[in-house]
Amino acid sequence: MPRAGLTPDRLVAAAADLADEAGFEHVTLSALARRFGVKDASLYSHVRSLRDLRTRMALLAGGEMIDRIAAAVAGRTGRDALAAFAGAYRAYALEHPGRYAATQLPLDEALVSDSPALRRTAEVTYGMLRAYGLEEPDLTDAVRLLRSAFHGYCALESTGAFGAPRDVQASWDKSVDALHVLLLNWPREERPPGA
Repeated sequence: MPRAGLTPDRLVAAAADLADEAGFEHVTLSALARRFGVKDASLYSHVRSLRDLRTRMALLAGGEMIDRIAAAVAGRTGRDALAAFAGAYRAYALEHPGRYAATQLPLDEALVSDSPALRRTAEVTYGMLRAYGLEEPDLTDAVRLLRSAFHGYCALESTGAFGAPRDVQASWDKSVDALHVLLLNWPREERPPGA
């Protein structure tokens, strides 16, 4: 019988908080059970496994992150939209390191297509990039480039890996400027006639 007060949503929110405090890798069912003062077994009424819990965390964090990004990008285009998108991405990654780590979890393709938050992520991201005149397959390539650039920068910044005296924000701004120029001059893939 489920313990009073425990719900899947409450457990996932607590797991996300724990991830931000202690690190995503330290989120276990035992650690979560200790947080609620219950035995590990009582959590299985609400989540199937650690993988299920972490998947739910990824969906929660992905939804939070895209809400922030969408609000920042609303009404903007071009470099302004890119800078707003990048800034909201970076802020979320640095403010919520455990939640952000959860967003990097590979998810089942069926789950991704069923998730409103993940569909919204694609819509917002592709919408911002379409303003640069990109179409498939260039859109997918551009999304991969931006995700790699933003993730790499945030991962290095969060560990203090930028040791040069140059201001980290100034380097970030210059990186966004460079990405904007690249997107404006994207090497478009040749389309076959009639495509």
